[in-house]
Amino acid sequence: MRQDAAVPRRPLSVARQVLVLQVAVVLVLVLASLGLAGYDAHRDARTTATVRAVAVARSVADSPAVVDALATDDPSADLQPYAERVRADTAVDFVTIMAPDRTRFTHPDPANIGKPFIGDLGGAPEGDIFTQEYAGTLGPSMRAVVPVLDDGDVVALVSVGITISSIERRLRDDLAAIGLAAGVVLGAGLLGAWLVSRRLRRQTHGMGELEMTRMYEYYSAVLHAVREGLLLIDPDGRVQLVNDEARRLLDLPDDVQGRLVHSLGLAPGLVEAALGRTAEADDLYLAGDRVLVVSSSPAEWDGRSVGAVVSLRDRTELQSVTGELDVVRGLTDSLRAQTHEAANRLHTVVSLVEMGRPDDAVAFATEELEVAQRLTDDVVGAVGDPVVAALLLGKTAEARERGVDLDVRGELPGDVPGRDLVTVLGNLVDNAFDAVAEVPDRAGRRVRVTLGGTAARPSITVEDTGAGLSEEERAHVLERGWTTKAEGRGVGLALVGQVARRHGGDVRVERSELGGAAFVVELGS
Repeated sequence: MRQDAAVPRRPLSVARQVLVLQVAVVLVLVLASLGLAGYDAHRDARTTATVRAVAVARSVADSPAVVDALATDDPSADLQPYAERVRADTAVDFVTIMAPDRTRFTHPDPANIGKPFIGDLGGAPEGDIFTQEYAGTLGPSMRAVVPVLDDGDVVALVSVGITISSIERRLRDDLAAIGLAAGVVLGAGLLGAWLVSRRLRRQTHGMGELEMTRMYEYYSAVLHAVREGLLLIDPDGRVQLVNDEARRLLDLPDDVQGRLVHSLGLAPGLVEAALGRTAEADDLYLAGDRVLVVSSSPAEWDGRSVGAVVSLRDRTELQSVTGELDVVRGLTDSLRAQTHEAANRLHTVVSLVEMGRPDDAVAFATEELEVAQRLTDDVVGAVGDPVVAALLLGKTAEARERGVDLDVRGELPGDVPGRDLVTVLGNLVDNAFDAVAEVPDRAGRRVRVTLGGTAARPSITVEDTGAGLSEEERAHVLERGWTTKAEGRGVGLALVGQVARRHGGDVRVERSELGGAAFVVELGS
């Protein structure tokens, strides 16, 4: 029977690898430091013992009591108690006072008094200080031999020694303190390594380096492959990630990562959408010359906010096509209205004929035809583009239906694309119709379209008899980044400003002579 393939073991996480590495480093450093400290303590212990032996021996050799005792018939009687007191007070292992011929006057073991000193004397008999490690009657020791001088002559020698066993006992006490300090350092190092590993594990979510590498590679590939613009913003309002499409749509600089959203020159409405604390879907915003569909959503991880995710889609071309479609729909409605009106007029003509009044029928039909032809000739003459002319004719029919007096005057010089003219005239006239709809007196509902300017800078002015705009409303009515949630409506004036800027012109909002608002659009052909 075929056995299932073994499940591959999950590699160690980055946090665990760092923990193991830090523990190994801490252990190596502590053990190395402990070894060096032990070696140094061992070396210093022997050096210190030698120095102390020399100091005690010189003190004894310089004592007048020693010289006086040497002048007596039995020097050991005075020197032995003196040497033992010094030995006990200085914590050395022996203090031996001897004659120049090595005969001992003192010794920790009284049985050795009178016997010759065992060990080298070096240059001590000639007046020098001599030190060595030597194994005497008390075992190996660090010893010093110092001459006792009387009027410049060497009259005796003092040997002071500290046994190696005593040095090692003190060294063990020192090593215990060193070991305790090393244990404290090791514990602190391990605790620090654990805390670092814990924080790193929380930051990396317990993943290994291969998992993080794959995640980054896949994430980067997906981020740059999607056709939508993506913008990731942290809780402080700084851009952390952005893909190529978002850079293109928002004209972002290369060093955008880490910068505050407020410092990127984006539309105020778009900034507010990016920093919003609630999810928003498919809102329309203007960014430069582009119409964007923006969706934003707060991002959370384990119950805490990590910022927001903003997606961007370019709707500029779609908005333009939608505008043209709206124009076509408007023309269709106008044609339907005109068809209905033509049917009424035809019924009138037929009724006059049936009533036996053919002359009146001919006069009525001729007059209506002249009025319609004159209106068509005026509009076509003012605007050479047939699409724009059809738009204005349709708006004229719509105005009659809504009880609005639409007056089109002047001519439009230059060569401006019909699509842009449709955007400007269609939106401004629609806004003017909405503005005069609140006027209670139907006779006072007037909208005037004035075409003029020069071939280099054509201008379009649309005025109405509505309530007008306040100073504050004039300042914000064309503000970039204005948005609405009403199925894409409400960006008309912003689109007008967009067209004007694209042609090197501008839009001004003034007070109309008719009493309402006047929108003046200047275009560069």
